[in-house]
Amino acid sequence: MPCNDNSTKLIDLKDVIVKNVVQKAQITEIHIELTQKEHRCPCCGAATRTVHDYRIQHIKDIPILGKNVELILRKRRYRCQCGKRFFEENSFLPRYFRMTNRLSAFIINKLAGVSSFTSVAKEVALSVSTVIRVFNLVNYPSGTLPQAIGIDEFKGNTGKDKYQCIITDLNNNRVIDILETRYKQDLFSYFKHFDRSKTAYFVSDMWETYRDVSNTYFKKATYVIDKYHYARQVFWAFESVRKEEQKKHIKETRLAFKHSKGILYKRYDKLTPDEKIRVDTILYIGSDLLEAHYMKEQFLKLCGLRDPDIKKEALKEWITMARESHIQRFRDCGETFSRWFEGIVNSFYCSYSNAFTEGCNNKIKVLKRNAYGYRNFNRFRNRILHMFSNQNKIQAAT
Repeated sequence: MPCNDNSTKLIDLKDVIVKNVVQKAQITEIHIELTQKEHRCPCCGAATRTVHDYRIQHIKDIPILGKNVELILRKRRYRCQCGKRFFEENSFLPRYFRMTNRLSAFIINKLAGVSSFTSVAKEVALSVSTVIRVFNLVNYPSGTLPQAIGIDEFKGNTGKDKYQCIITDLNNNRVIDILETRYKQDLFSYFKHFDRSKTAYFVSDMWETYRDVSNTYFKKATYVIDKYHYARQVFWAFESVRKEEQKKHIKETRLAFKHSKGILYKRYDKLTPDEKIRVDTILYIGSDLLEAHYMKEQFLKLCGLRDPDIKKEALKEWITMARESHIQRFRDCGETFSRWFEGIVNSFYCSYSNAFTEGCNNKIKVLKRNAYGYRNFNRFRNRILHMFSNQNKIQAAT
């Protein structure tokens, strides 16, 4: 039986008339026809309204009210006076497709999150291979280099390599590109094709390859070491001393160290009176830990300085103190800071860090974990760029 105009408005397809709606357990079938109108013959160009016959076509559409939808189109085949027979045109179904344009758009929009291909396929009642074919229509070319570049690696295990490389725009918080490897020759080959004259800052962690890239292709840019990556060197050294000191003592003495990591990491002047008593007790037990704690506190104090020139001089003093320490962990830390001194000091004079890049890496790991990994790098790359491209649009709208 013919349905009223409300059903036609509900599916919202141009020139479509709803003839019937059949509700089944897992699916809603909507029987439709197109408004009959004059068509041009694709062979001779003559106009015709002569219907030769009808064919039934089943078309997948977006879910409605929690149920999957299948459009059952009774489509006309027209006959021209030249003998050519052809199907009527419609605006919602591409040629050779068995799903609507908006279902393809719905799938691509769903894949802008961290959902896996399998979960999206279940949601729209399609095969995983069909969902992947739809997503393969998405492709993101490499963008231009920004004023401030952030670069880092993440464990992708995609293709032949364990680590992939991410390049971000730190001014606008967007992902520029994903590279298949982090090897020096591949990074050199990638950056040499770009206009690099507008890049003023190059931010990375403390890895020699990134510094070589900066020195080779971004000579006019300021090379900056991310604050988190050099600060954690101090905390790694302190943590090693804490563990070593804890292992030296018998069980009764070690009880004082139990659940002490948090308060030992915390700045001493931020501790409560009870916490200070406990920290003093722990530091009294181990002389190495007392010195390590002092080194850590001095580093945190210099990090809190606002004047970059004063901060630079304080760092020089801290490096000298670390290199003269009798604790090997801090001597190594002092040598590391000495080798990366210029990049660390540059972070005092600018506000750029790789915080956004590290956040992207965390989201990429969620994406990879939900999919149980990716084998095809190009698909993985497009999925990541699509995910962050959608995020940029949401930020621009708000």
